[in-house]
Formats: sequence, structure tokens, C-alpha cells
Amino acid sequence: MISPVLPSYARAKLSFVHGEGAWLTEADGRRFLDFASGIAVMALGHGHPALVAALKDQADRLWHTSNLYQVPGQEALAQMLVDATFADTVFFCNSGTEAAELAIKMARKYRAVTGQPDRTTILTFDGAFHGRSMAAISASGAEKLVSGFGPLLPGFRHLPFGDHDALRAAAAEPDVGAIMVEPVQGESGIKPLPDQCLKGLRDLCDKHGLLLILDEIQCGMGRTGRLFAHEWAGIAPDIMLVAKGIGGGYPLGALLATEDAAQGMTAGTHGSTYGGNPLGCAVGQAVLREITAPGFLDDVQRKSGFLRQKLEGLVAAHPDVFECVRGSGLMLGLKCRVTNTDMVNAGYDAQLLTVPAGDNVVRILPALTITEDEITEGVTRLDRAATSLSRQMATA
Repeated sequence: MISPVLPSYARAKLSFVHGEGAWLTEADGRRFLDFASGIAVMALGHGHPALVAALKDQADRLWHTSNLYQVPGQEALAQMLVDATFADTVFFCNSGTEAAELAIKMARKYRAVTGQPDRTTILTFDGAFHGRSMAAISASGAEKLVSGFGPLLPGFRHLPFGDHDALRAAAAEPDVGAIMVEPVQGESGIKPLPDQCLKGLRDLCDKHGLLLILDEIQCGMGRTGRLFAHEWAGIAPDIMLVAKGIGGGYPLGALLATEDAAQGMTAGTHGSTYGGNPLGCAVGQAVLREITAPGFLDDVQRKSGFLRQKLEGLVAAHPDVFECVRGSGLMLGLKCRVTNTDMVNAGYDAQLLTVPAGDNVVRILPALTITEDEITEGVTRLDRAATSLSRQMATA
């Protein structure tokens, strides 16, 4: 039977019906250890009691009124984010793509209201992924994202990742108004931007009067062991994109900005029907309370070191399958010598979920609440999958 769902995803033949913590149960009863977390969405795992309680409580009281009116939960979550970050103001949406769309609009509007209407070009980097809207794929420029969707939105200049000379030259061009970058590139294969490079980007933006836009959709909300990844470098952006983990599985995104960067976004310049609805904001508050609780991020850092050590041992044990480990916190990647999708599929056979990425990498994105015993079990299953691939290669 042909599915009535648009075939825009290459879906694995797995149907999950229940989740608890780091585990998912398939319709046939098999239990899978989840090292994917819905692509870094389930920051607190499946069925976290604080999130379930927050959602049920809000659902019993009020679902939606629209942004025609004040939304108390929205005000509360915005204040929590402002108190915890560089930001002065927050806009709520439903996804990272929507947050990226607003960031691009905000950067352009900023130039219009500050008397610099020609400084609309945004510098981005090879391997970037900011979503799949027309603006977001135009910002990325990757052939696999843009093929067949032209004409693309103008106003972006794509630079080689890590080419400092090209970056310095481009930043000095008179039409450039902003730089947009992921502190850790996720979709292109878990590529962290070194702290000194993030500091250099902040200095470069200050030198040329550019807005620094950080996309922390995948690497934010505790994933690297700090609330946001840029905190490791001791810098602050002007605009930041947040989604995935902030909703813990409920569709929620946000754009955080300084008052200066957001000055052009007055009444009527942007909107969202569902963005910041009472349900999403109730869950978002619960997520943020858990992640910012004393000791939580220290525990993430400790478990990150434990997982990395285990994965380094895995690479050493299977040099024919893996090349190296890279990444930060609980956002790690195994660069493979075999085809990464073969490794992901072998993981399915071992009842383990991982995520493929660019540069032949398998992403390891467990819940921040995962236990050391579950980490050990997950790496054991990775070892089983790698052993299976090694045997297949030996008999091929």
C-alpha cells in the first residue's frame, strides 16, 4: 500500500509506540536504546515526569488564545531565558527553521532602521545547516539542499569552513552586515568551532560593526555541558537561534536577541499563529528548570567525558570501521571508514538508534539524563554492530 504521506523522508522501517527515559519500544515489542534523541530534541529523554506534568496541567486549563493577547507563560519563559543568557528579548516560534527565518529578517531590518540599507549580506559557511525554508537553504547553499529549488534568495555569501583569510576579507566588504554560524555544525558531521575561532568571530564582528548570529538549534540547551555552546568561549552573540531541546519533544523554537539587534522588529514586522502558545511555553519552562537546576550541567559534563572515553576505546577496537571521535559534550560524532548509513543500520539490528550526518559521520546524541550504565550498554551495542560489519567485510 502506498502511504498517503509525502515521501520526503527516507524512513527506517521502525514504528515506536512507547518511550521512557533513554528507551523506545517498537510496535513489535523490541526495546531500543536511543542514542539519537529525536535528533537532539529529547533533551530530558522520553516521558520525563516534570514535562508530562507541565503539559497535562496546562492542557487541562488552556491550549491557545493567539498572540493577539498577552500569554503569561510566554512572558515567564522569556524572562527565564533572558535571566540565563545575553538576551534582552525573545520571540517564540515552533521550530528552528522559523527561528532562522526571523534571524535573517531581523538582521536585514536592523540595517534598514540604522541607516545602512545596503549592508544586507550575511556571511555563512560551507557545511552550514539552518533549516529547509527558502531563506535557510539559501543561507546554506549546499547542493543537496538547493538542487531544483532555484532561484535562491540573494543576500548570502558562503565561505570555506576554517578559511580565516577568506573570512577576514569578506567581513570587510561594505555590503556585509552579519555572520551566521553554528558553534558546532551538526548536519555536516559534528564539527565544533574552536573557542578561539568563536572569540575571533566576535572580535571581527565588533571591528566591522557586524551582527553575530549563532545557530544553537542542535548544540544548545545543555547539549555541550553548558546551557549554550558559545558560553565555553566566553563570548555572546547579538542574535541566537534555539529549538530542538528547548521543547523536550514539544514543538517549540525561540529567537533570542539583544535590544539593539532587535530594534527594527516592531509591531507587525513578524508573527506566528502558534508560536509561544501556552502548551509549548509550559513545557519549555519545565525543560529550562530541569537543565538549569544545580548540578545538572556538571553531571552532563561528567557523563560526556565518560561517553567519549568509551567511544575512543570503540574506535581503537575497530580501526577498520571507525576513524575518530569528534564533537563536544553529548553531541559526538563517529567518523566512519565504512559507509555511515551501514553503521546506522547495523545499530538498528543491535537495537540501538543513532543518526547519520555529513562527512560519513554517525551522530551520537543521547538524552542529557542518560545514565552511565545506559552509556555502557549503548557502546556495547555499537561494538556489536561494528563487529557485525567487520565480519561482513571479511567475508565479502
